[in-house]
Amino acid sequence: MTGSSALLTDRYELTMLDAALQTGAHEREAVFEAFTRRLHGGRRYGVLAGTGRLLELIDQFRFGDAELDWLRDNNVVRQSTLDWLANYRFSGTIRGYREGELYFPGSPFLVVDAPFGEGVILETLILSVFNFDSAVASAAARMVSAANGRPVAEMGSRRTGERSAVAAARAAFIAGFSATSNLEAGRTWGIPTMGTAAHAFTLLHDSEEEAFRSQVDAFGPSTTLLVDTFNVEAAIALAVKVGGPELGAIRLDSGDLPSLVSTARAQLDSLGATNTRITVTNDLDEYTIAALAASPVDSYGVGTSVVTGSGAPASGMVYKLVAHRNGAGDWVSVAKTSDGKAGVGGRKHAVRRIGADGRAVAEAIHILGDEPVEDAGRNLLVPLITNGVIEQRYLGASGVALAREHRAAAVAELPDQAFRLGRGDPALPTFFVG
Repeated sequence: MTGSSALLTDRYELTMLDAALQTGAHEREAVFEAFTRRLHGGRRYGVLAGTGRLLELIDQFRFGDAELDWLRDNNVVRQSTLDWLANYRFSGTIRGYREGELYFPGSPFLVVDAPFGEGVILETLILSVFNFDSAVASAAARMVSAANGRPVAEMGSRRTGERSAVAAARAAFIAGFSATSNLEAGRTWGIPTMGTAAHAFTLLHDSEEEAFRSQVDAFGPSTTLLVDTFNVEAAIALAVKVGGPELGAIRLDSGDLPSLVSTARAQLDSLGATNTRITVTNDLDEYTIAALAASPVDSYGVGTSVVTGSGAPASGMVYKLVAHRNGAGDWVSVAKTSDGKAGVGGRKHAVRRIGADGRAVAEAIHILGDEPVEDAGRNLLVPLITNGVIEQRYLGASGVALAREHRAAAVAELPDQAFRLGRGDPALPTFFVG
């Protein structure tokens, strides 16, 4: 089946299903939750990304002839299980955080209600999407905060897998980046794209001036000229000579950036190019961006650090069974009790409590019983799939735009200490109620 996501999973998801089918346990109603136990490296908050991608992948989670034949040829599961998989369509209900929402330890950002068999085989897909996308978005959000209103572009496609690059560009844009260098991300998700020339273009020509003239002739004086292939001071003088005082921007990709940027700004101003912008690239992360806060930088381009989560390439998210009906048909809460990984059983509902000043103060996780939740805070879980039907507004480019808007609103609720780059406790405490 072309475009199937069904085998983007671990073998043990299907072997669990195979065993459960033999006893009928696969039909037991179950509740799964996805959450993270901790934030990486003393970070203050995480940004959830990947929801729209996941919904599309669940829609494509179908076992066609090609997938079934491969499973049969490799003796992964029994024929009866293959027959069950041939008709698989997720028919359950999924509630979750809106994409772009902020997450904290212990809070369930995704709740899956479905028969055990339908829910368990989605585990790997759910975690692979959220662990990567949220790692990128969480790192990107810190970079956006450090940039303090200056644009940040994503340009890390060459530092990750080709499909991961598209997902990373999407997650970074949701987190507040202004553009991406990746064209497929632009086409698929409606993200603005950017990019002009690399050092190879300069080296191709007989002189740096010839390269600059070629670029300006092709794209006009509003283009961005890369000025650190040879001598920066000489290149800036050439750039203004070729592009004129209306030259759009210069790019610096090496050297001692704080000093170099200040010198470049002074030189541009002295040549009359007072409106020519300076963009920097050179292995930036949130810390180097923060170190440039006092420098006359106009924009940043970030590659390796953003697509690798700036030292946290996965978000530590897990997917756990928290409740199911037993053999007698009664609901029972379940949870691990192992050291360091103990869970909290029972169906839950997350609420963000907001103070009188409009700032968030805590995350309340209600363990649901027979009584409805009464909490004046902002409910975090919204319907994503209801009885197998996907909420369409979270899909595609419009879903990305919606997530980007929601991320901005959620970040605006945070207390000031949330934006410190140093290690510390999560910006909001999380506690269980009930």
